[in-house]
Amino acid sequence: MRVKALVLIALLAAPLALHAAISDNVDVKIEEWLTPSKPAYPHDPAVAPDGSIWYTAQRASTIGRFDPATQQFKEFPLPTPNSGPHGLQPDKDGAIWYTGNSAGLIGKVDPKTGKVTEYKMPNPKATDPHTIAFLRDGRLFFTVQAGNFIGTLDPKAANGNIRLVESPTVNSRPYGVRLDSKGVPYFDEFNANKIGRADPQTLVITEFPLPDPKARPRRIAIGKDDTVWYGDYARGYVGHLDPKTGKVEEFQSPGGADSKPYAIDVTADGAVWYVETGDETKNVLVRFNPETKKFLTWPIPSGGGTVRNMEIDKAGNLWLACSGVGKIAKVTITSGKATQ
Repeated sequence: MRVKALVLIALLAAPLALHAAISDNVDVKIEEWLTPSKPAYPHDPAVAPDGSIWYTAQRASTIGRFDPATQQFKEFPLPTPNSGPHGLQPDKDGAIWYTGNSAGLIGKVDPKTGKVTEYKMPNPKATDPHTIAFLRDGRLFFTVQAGNFIGTLDPKAANGNIRLVESPTVNSRPYGVRLDSKGVPYFDEFNANKIGRADPQTLVITEFPLPDPKARPRRIAIGKDDTVWYGDYARGYVGHLDPKTGKVEEFQSPGGADSKPYAIDVTADGAVWYVETGDETKNVLVRFNPETKKFLTWPIPSGGGTVRNMEIDKAGNLWLACSGVGKIAKVTITSGKATQ
């Protein structure tokens, strides 16, 4: 009876194990839309609570909204000329927050009225706020690249109550930001071979060195197990950091040493998606399966012109900002086989 019971348990468990595996039987459909502004240079996409897609038109100094249902655009001009909007995120009420990368500020756009509120950095060295993410208590966490800071902004305070903390590594250039499942912010240091983690309350920074001194992580993503995935822009690798142990694994990207991995994210099944931008005219969407260690690739139809960031909507679609060609793109994941 004991043997039969064990066999029955094994049979019941088998389908669950198969279901948990990350399949490589996938393909994609890529659709692109030209943004209205000239020159646009869309930098970062963001998915709002209502399902609309927002983006920063960096060179036009506007914030744009795209409605996937109607395929209509609406753009909001910003009050500070040449502010260079860069990173953006919606808050829980649907207001859109962005970094004025060329003007040392963080702004908020009210989608209903178009009103823009700006918060200037309190330190003149904080010239270029970069990427943002909302902490669980409603504060905005952000990086300042050339200024070499991380910081927080409190939307409830009239003046934003901005707090800045300098990176322990000189000229490390804090860059991309993601939060883990506990709401802890991680960021990469683009001018160093390090990934940083900040305590959400104290902003005390812990740094995780990557094995190769020449590594230059540019964007990061958080896996289902709260490990960190990153694209090594300088060396052409996709990397994996376990913050609990400090262990780092690296995998050569299909495009090789000059592939320049940039935009990156992890879908709900655990697959890692990123874009090779080594050739601006021929950006390549890449999927990496952490279980099978297999890569799948697809060319960006427009060429991409450097895809700098991506976001995943509630349906699991990827949204890309195709900077150099002035487009935003939707990647629908389907069944089928791509190029290996």
